[in-house]
Amino acid sequence: MKKRKIAETLILIAVSALLLFGVPRFLMERVIVDGPSMETTLQNGDNILVEKVSRYFGALKRFDIVVFYPDDATKEANGRYYIKRIIGLPGEKVQIDGDVIYINDEPLQESFGSTQMGHAGLAKEPVLLGEDEYFVLGDNRFISKDSRSEAVGIVPLSRMGGKLVLRIFPFGKFGTVN
Repeated sequence: MKKRKIAETLILIAVSALLLFGVPRFLMERVIVDGPSMETTLQNGDNILVEKVSRYFGALKRFDIVVFYPDDATKEANGRYYIKRIIGLPGEKVQIDGDVIYINDEPLQESFGSTQMGHAGLAKEPVLLGEDEYFVLGDNRFISKDSRSEAVGIVPLSRMGGKLVLRIFPFGKFGTVN
């Protein structure tokens, strides 16, 4: 009877440890928005939940809001991450002319970003995305540091941390995000 009680306690500890450390590491994570680059969709200080599984199954789509890291290191290693919206998908050609985004030479119809682009940066000339590369933009495009800048550039799948699924704070805005 005593051995069974010890075994149950060890199983309970193992399951608790898995939930405590495994869920945030491999399935879902809370991220805090830092800065105005995703306004008006997300504001500085918003808390969001990011799921980390869909990137493994090719489920990232145009207009998804994603968290990614500035290099191949993880957030745990360097504490830095970006939150942006996917605009260009693997294999596509992206170009920005004035305030118009072109995907494969066709103007992109969307209403997420601010109307003023500010600058085309790297996308002034056509950018051809590789098989696991994404072109991302902040919604506040006039000030956003995103795929247009050399500091961020094209985002390979290996740097993707996950996709936004839910805003959890502030409580008045709790819910899914367009």
